[in-house]
Amino acid sequence: MLTLRNYHHELIAHSHEHPQLVFGLKGLLEFEIAGRGSRVGEQSLAVIPSATHHTCASVAGSHCLVLDLPSENWVRQRLGHHTEPSLRLIDRPDTVRLSASQQSLVAWLAHSPINDPLIAEQGAVLLLASLANGQQIQHGQHALPVAAIDAFIDQHLSHPLQVADLARIAGLSVAGLHARFLREIGRTPMEYVRQRRLQRAEALLHDTRLPIGEIAAQVGYASQSAFTAALVRARGCSPRTLRRELRDKTDD
Repeated sequence: MLTLRNYHHELIAHSHEHPQLVFGLKGLLEFEIAGRGSRVGEQSLAVIPSATHHTCASVAGSHCLVLDLPSENWVRQRLGHHTEPSLRLIDRPDTVRLSASQQSLVAWLAHSPINDPLIAEQGAVLLLASLANGQQIQHGQHALPVAAIDAFIDQHLSHPLQVADLARIAGLSVAGLHARFLREIGRTPMEYVRQRRLQRAEALLHDTRLPIGEIAAQVGYASQSAFTAALVRARGCSPRTLRRELRDKTDD
């Protein structure tokens, strides 16, 4: 149920018929879970629901504590009043930031004889109860002020933006904002900023005859080539090609 695992650069791609929680101990593990990218390092965990396809690899190596949950019925029999929060936790892909006390529990279990079935089972119960309590606290939090964040990003698109700027708008720490973005929006704050930049660029390509370099500057890219590279990665085509396609659609 609880195992210590080392991950390396070899890509693992699979799914399994049980929920899995992967707690970071050392290094950084890159995940894609149901099409969503995330990173798991110390003081964080990845939630992989049952039958959910996922891939993972670690360029520099990663050491993790892995909890393989037997079944939903196992949770119901052992978690008492923590059952429903626990089931909500393992029901959808997520990346969760751990508190200092939760990470201490993970580290303690990592140094315990988890090959002992009783220690493994009780350790799993303790981890889930701690996480479920955190989920109950998070459930009472206000949602991210997305409208205010969007307005700030749009107002400053032509300037470099830092996660700390958005964290101040939301009244959170940088780490807290990162965790909330992953949980509520499904991407990191900077991925969200890049998306807003490219959405604005697409509107300018469609609605104006501004030169590509001017559009790049307006949406915060240091050069036309940097803007072109970002657009090719996101849309699969250059700004000129996208402008032509957008206008062809309008003409149709």
